[in-house]
Amino acid sequence: MSLPETMRAVEITEAGGPEVLRPVTVPVPLPCAGQILIAVDYAGVNRPDALQRAGSYAPPADASPLPGLEAAGTVAAVGPGVSLWQVGDKVTALLPGGGYAEYVLTFADHALPVPQGMAMDRAAALCETFFTVWSNVFMRGGLQAGERFLVHGGSSGIGTTAIQLAREFGARVFATAGSAEKCAACEDLGAERAINYREEDFAEVLRGMGGADLILDMVGGPYIAKNLKALADDGRLVQIAFLQGPKAEVNFAQLMTRRLTMTGSTLRPQSVQAKARIAAELAANVWPLLEAGKIGPVMDSEFPLEDAAGAHARMESSAHIGKIVLKVR
Repeated sequence: MSLPETMRAVEITEAGGPEVLRPVTVPVPLPCAGQILIAVDYAGVNRPDALQRAGSYAPPADASPLPGLEAAGTVAAVGPGVSLWQVGDKVTALLPGGGYAEYVLTFADHALPVPQGMAMDRAAALCETFFTVWSNVFMRGGLQAGERFLVHGGSSGIGTTAIQLAREFGARVFATAGSAEKCAACEDLGAERAINYREEDFAEVLRGMGGADLILDMVGGPYIAKNLKALADDGRLVQIAFLQGPKAEVNFAQLMTRRLTMTGSTLRPQSVQAKARIAAELAANVWPLLEAGKIGPVMDSEFPLEDAAGAHARMESSAHIGKIVLKVR
C-alpha cells in the first residue's frame, strides 16, 4: 500500500474546551518494531480524550500527542518482527494515542480482527470500552455467574458494554442512569433493574436486594461512600474514573468488618504486555460473542473528523446513549 507523506488529523491546540480541537496536516508516522500502521476509517471518541484535551490526562511520553484511543481501518504497513498482521487486513485496535487522524500507529498485539459482518463505524467503537470492561469487571473484579453486578453510567459506552457482557456471562445486572429514556435503554440491553439516580438512592435499592457483589464506578466523589454501603458482604468495588472527584470521607472499618475490597485501574498507562494479555482474553472470550451477534456496541452518533469539537460537545453534554465516532475516510 502506497503511503502519502502527510495526513489530515485533529490536534489539541491548548488545554480547554472542545473549541481547542483544530484540524491540521501532519506527517504520516511509520511503524517501528512490533507496530502496525492503520489507515483509519473511523475513530472512537471517549472520556479520556476530553480529559486529555482539558489538560488533565497527559499522554505517555512515547505516544502521539494527538487524541484518540481506538480506531478501525486497514493495515497499511507493518514494522519489523510483525507476523500477526499483513497489509490489507481489517482491524480494530486499542491505541496509545493519535486516533484522530488518517493514519495511526499501534502495537500489533493490541489489534483484533474486525468481527465478521460488522461495519467499520461499529468496529471503531469496540476497543477502549471492551478492554476497559473486560479487564476491570472480569480480570480484576472477578465477576461470576449469578452475582449481582452494578454499573454506574449504564447508558455510556462503558455502561452499555458492561451490561451486555455481564448479562452474557450470567450475572444479575443493575445500572444507574439519569433519565427514564436512559434507564429504558439499560433494561433493553439486559439490566434487571435500572435506577434513575435523580429519583432514587441506588445504595438503598441494592441493599434491599441483598447488596451488590461487584460495582463498576467511574463517578467517584460522593458515590464512593454510597458504593460501599451498596455492596454485599465480601463485595468488590472497582474504580475506573472520578468524574466527581477522587476524594471522599469514608469509614474504612467496614472494609474489615464486612470484608470488602476496593480496587481500580486506568488502561492507558498499563504496559504493552498487559494490554496484549487483555487483547488475548478478549479474542478468546468476547470476540466469538461479537461474531455471533449476541453483543455489540450501542451507537449514538457520528461526526466528521474535522468536527471533533462537535463530537466532544455531544459527549460532554451527557445526552448520548452509547458510543460516538469520527468518520475519517
